[in-house]
Amino acid sequence: MRRRDFLFSGGALAGLAAFGLPLGLPAPARGQSGVAVRFPFQMSEAAWRSRLSPEAFAVLRQQATERPYTSPLNEEKRDGVFHCAGCSNALYSSEAKYDSRTGWPSFWAPIDEDAVGTKVDRVLLYSRTEVHCARCGGHLGHIFDDGPEPTGKRHCINGVALAFRPESVSG
Repeated sequence: MRRRDFLFSGGALAGLAAFGLPLGLPAPARGQSGVAVRFPFQMSEAAWRSRLSPEAFAVLRQQATERPYTSPLNEEKRDGVFHCAGCSNALYSSEAKYDSRTGWPSFWAPIDEDAVGTKVDRVLLYSRTEVHCARCGGHLGHIFDDGPEPTGKRHCINGVALAFRPESVSG
């Protein structure tokens, strides 16, 4: 490699880092203090790979995004609870699900404020709010401010990150 090419590539990497573009694996979730968060449910990468489908592993553990309109959960209309596909943590009630016409299951609120966590995601050239499972840290999707009342929020969730269990949502 020529010296000029080497210097240019280093400058390009520094520029990408300055704009918040990913240079490798996603950064770990961090609390408000900036310290990496340790989640109550943890497994080795090998254990996660054996527990999850390749698609679920890519989304939950590597922050991938499934293609829109590919999840059967997008059309799920029964009463029940949507759980984390990684650790079975209850995340969203069918009562908060709505059709956002985006191609991903969408909810206006989690089942409980402690069920999910958030962090700033700067993977694109702008900031977004990433939402993850509060129990295992698995990436679920993003939260946007264009949802319905009563919250005005849209939790846009990858269906492959969820496991639906039909059940009574009120008890």
